[in-house]
Order: sequence, then structure tokens, then C-alpha cells
Amino acid sequence: MPEMFVPRAILVTGGAGFIGSNFITHFMAANPGCRVVNLDILTYAGNLKNLVGVEKNPDYRFVRGDICNGELVRELLAEERIEAVVHFAAESHVDRSITGPEIFVRTNVLGTQVLLEESRRHWEAKGVERFRFLHVSTDEVYGTLGETGYFTEETPLAPNSPYSASKAGSDLIVRAYYETYGFPALITRCSNNYGPYQFPEKLIPLMIHNIVANKPLPVYGDGRNVRDWLHVKDHSSAIETVLKGGKPGEVFNVGGNNEWFNIDIVQLLCDLLDERLGRPKGESRGLITFVKDRLGHDRRYAISAAKIKRELGWEPSYTFERGIAETVDWYLANGAWVEEVTSGAYRDYYEKQYGGES
Repeated sequence: MPEMFVPRAILVTGGAGFIGSNFITHFMAANPGCRVVNLDILTYAGNLKNLVGVEKNPDYRFVRGDICNGELVRELLAEERIEAVVHFAAESHVDRSITGPEIFVRTNVLGTQVLLEESRRHWEAKGVERFRFLHVSTDEVYGTLGETGYFTEETPLAPNSPYSASKAGSDLIVRAYYETYGFPALITRCSNNYGPYQFPEKLIPLMIHNIVANKPLPVYGDGRNVRDWLHVKDHSSAIETVLKGGKPGEVFNVGGNNEWFNIDIVQLLCDLLDERLGRPKGESRGLITFVKDRLGHDRRYAISAAKIKRELGWEPSYTFERGIAETVDWYLANGAWVEEVTSGAYRDYYEKQYGGES
């Protein structure tokens, strides 16, 4: 079995976002003494309050900045003697990519290339003994499935939205850096994440927010689109596992073994919240409103995580029943966080404290 890669300092991009902040919290608890530098531009989806549990840790540092800023990336890699980059930073909302694809190409494609190039130079300069670059991607790069079958790491890339196309582009650039330069890069592709600190534009937190507020619950098309759901804490542990044990050049799919129709998710959330809010059973289902389907809406995603289990011993620990119940309870207990991020009030605080991004 190959020697475990255990970095002494890592750069996490997009670490104030939903998945990035959960990963940092997980990683620092599991790896005391490892330096973690969080580089985030703090868009609408980035929130430092997601990281209150680590912000006073002497091994943690936050830097506000743009991954497209090569000079800044270069300085951080050298100054902190970074041994691994875990790359979350991305524009990620499909609907936003349909109405404004340009920023997705800039951040997801160009930003990834800048990170790769500066990391390659840092690695080749022998600034560190060992190095890894872990690119966090999505199952959406594979396109859509029929009623049967699963995405594997060998499934051809066939993205159908500007978002997924930009992620596929970044995946291919990462692959090219490995093939061309021997650069020690890895790729993970995950299914739909859910859990605490997710911005309420994604399905689960949006529905929870609207049910609580007695607002309509918009469901695309007939609601029969299928997604596999992965708890963000399981995803965090999978990324750590791949970073430490994955062979450079490899791709690992990460799934939760939880396929659900969108409409069934919405109905389940209605029932859970009716129970918790003391409403008559079935009342919130009356809020469901079917709306015109999203352009290029993929019908079904289902991911095979057999490789990561077989080669690295990882599998999800959360059942969906446990995970969704905990998620509902978290959002109910953190109404102030939801209100703040949906109002954008926290943005003023960041502008006063950090000014414009680097």
C-alpha cells in the first residue's frame, strides 16, 4: 500500500462557501497542527460565519482574494510553504450560469488554470518535498442518464449547461497538467451535496426556507428529475481520503447512494417541517407549484462510488433519513443565519473589514 500523503500546510480555495467551509472544519479537527490557508473572494455564496469554529485557531488563516490573481496565489504558496491545494472555488449555480455564463468561464476555467500554473511552478521549484492538487468537481460534467445505469470515472464528459461545461473544461485542464507535466493532481466528482451552511438557492435549503415562510415551492417540470444526494460531511471525509491516499492522475466519484425524485424530496421536506412546526399533516404540500422546466435540465444523475470504496476504503456514513432530518433541524435552529445571507446584510460587514478583494 502506498505511503499516506499527510500535508503540513494546505491552501483551500473557496473555503468560505458551503462545501469548502464544511471541509475546513472537518479537516482541522481531524488534522491538528496542519496549517490551513483559506483563499476566498467572498461572493454572495461565501460567508465567514460558516467558519466561526476555526477562526481563532492559530493554524488557520483567511485571505480575501481572487483565484485568477496569479501574483497573490504565488505569494501564498511560497510564504506558507503550501504542500497541497484543495480547490473548491467555483461559480456553481446552474440557473445563474444560464443567464450569465461569462463569470462561470472566468472563475471555473481561467481561475483553475491560474491555480494550476502557479502550483506547478511552486512544485517544480522544489519549494516543498511533496505536493498534491485536488480539484473538486461535479457529476454534472457527465451529462444525463437514462432510467438505468450509473456514472463511473470512465463515463465520457457530456455537459449540458454552461455551469457543467465550465467544470468539464476545468477537469480537462487539470488532467492535461498531469499528463503534460507529471503534475500531481487528482479530481473528485461528487453528487448533489446537502447539509448545514448551504446558500438558500439550492433545492433543499430553498424549500426549507420557503416552507417556513409559507411561500410557494417552485418545482421544475414534472418534478421527476432524479439526483443522488451526498451529505456534505461525508463529502468532506471523502476529499480528505482522496487527498491522503489517492494516486495522482486518478479521478474518484463520490456519491451518497441516495437517488430521489425532486418532487419526493420536496414532499418529504413538507412533511418533516409540518411535524416540527406543528402544522396539520400535508398542509405545506399545498405550497408546491410546478413551474416551466429549466433549460437543458438533465433528467437523471446517479453515481457509482465503487472505485473510492474499493481502492481507498471510503463509503458514506450518513443515511439520507438521518442527514435530511439533521439538515432540517439545523436550518430551523439557525434562522438568523438564513435571514442574514438571504438579505445580503453580511456583505456590508466584509466590505468594511476587508475592502475590495486582492
